[in-house]
Amino acid sequence: METLLIVDDDVSLLETLKMHFEEIEHDGQPRYHVATATSAAAGLRAAQEAMPSVVILDMMLPDRTGLEIIEEMKGLCGDARIILVTAYHDMETTIRAMKAGAFDYIHKPFPDPAALDLVVQRALEYRQLSRRADEVNRENAAARLGDIVGTSGSMQKLVKEIGKVTGSAATVLITGESGTGKELIARVIHNYSYDEARPFIGINCSAIVDTLLESELFGHEKGAFTGASSGKLGKFEVAEEGTVFLDEIGDMSLMLQAKLLRVLQEREFERVGGVKRIKLRARVIAATHRNLAEEVAAGRFREDLYQRLKVITLLIPPLRERRDDIPLLVKHLLERINEKVHKRVTRVPMEVMERLTQLPWRGNVRELENVLTRAVVLAPGDVLRGDDLPALEAAPSPDAGRPAPAGAMFAAPAVDDPSLIPTLEEAERQLIARAMAVTKGHKGRTCQILGISRPTLERKLQKYGLAQGQGPQVHTFPVKDAS
Repeated sequence: METLLIVDDDVSLLETLKMHFEEIEHDGQPRYHVATATSAAAGLRAAQEAMPSVVILDMMLPDRTGLEIIEEMKGLCGDARIILVTAYHDMETTIRAMKAGAFDYIHKPFPDPAALDLVVQRALEYRQLSRRADEVNRENAAARLGDIVGTSGSMQKLVKEIGKVTGSAATVLITGESGTGKELIARVIHNYSYDEARPFIGINCSAIVDTLLESELFGHEKGAFTGASSGKLGKFEVAEEGTVFLDEIGDMSLMLQAKLLRVLQEREFERVGGVKRIKLRARVIAATHRNLAEEVAAGRFREDLYQRLKVITLLIPPLRERRDDIPLLVKHLLERINEKVHKRVTRVPMEVMERLTQLPWRGNVRELENVLTRAVVLAPGDVLRGDDLPALEAAPSPDAGRPAPAGAMFAAPAVDDPSLIPTLEEAERQLIARAMAVTKGHKGRTCQILGISRPTLERKLQKYGLAQGQGPQVHTFPVKDAS
């Protein structure tokens, strides 16, 4: 039941509105509890006591104006939507009302109390949408939304964008490398977009041949093709007013791309072999690991469909660009893995965690989860051992033209004199200095080359006195050219 607060010094109108709203039912129950007040002071007291969802506030009250108390009213009842009511029709007052934060501004006299119904319903809908967006944005300490975990700057930015997306029904395109969690992001958007449970229907466009994919998406009528012994509903129809998630849409054929474009434009489709037009009521979220702009340039993806899909685009950063999130991810994934395999591996030694943060993770979070699962299964006790981690070779970054891995920069000195062999600390200092020189002091690129986290690099730069941009002093042993 929603609480309405009506503040108006016209007692007759006040009683009429109170009676009207209290008679409205939803699922056989009263929809509104109505509180009333006839002055600004009484209205502020009622707002504090009743905590209304919507306030209908008269502009002219005996003690103060509605404009004068709107800020206090918002402070007392939080995110309540305030509808200002007045007998005056001047434009200046309207502008001042909206600037003060009123949700809407309507005029007396009302031809019928029902004229307020639509405005109140719309105010409640906007309040619910705003609450869902705020709920997403409040997830900042651990930024954990379902299975999405992270406190890095890139993840906080992504979470804020998700919060904005949940307040809209616009088409969303999620991009990112394989294993970054594109479907998880789609599910979070879906779950936070609706108050009640609605279908989430996902389909991998790269896993089904064209002829079957068309039937999977749009459905088919009996006899539409050989083997169609009965009719079938497609994903767009089964999703009803929920979400259709089109994973790996970059792998969809040009023929199906044309059909999908028409569906998104007209919000209607036909089953294969059918003639009846069916309304598309579901929201569409698409995802791909491909660069669709490059696919368009190569003629493998329709530009008009690309423009239609990227109304809102979310980019999920790869794990190697948010290594600071790995400890949180390890803790979260271990909880889930332990439950799945019935183990209690909860302790991760510092050196093991350090190693986990240094690995290249070409498969991103999916690869991290697979590695941890194997380690948990093999662990004899409650400690995650380094010996239980698979030997993963550091791989070059997918960035073209990246310098060779740091380990290849230095060759062991071809000498027999032990005095010419540097200590481990000196070798490490020379290695870091060389990497900083190659990247011209770019710490992010240096971390990628060395395979270490940003905090580790900062500690070692401080330890060895290698300030950013400081030229290397390579003199202890020969260095191979990075090329």
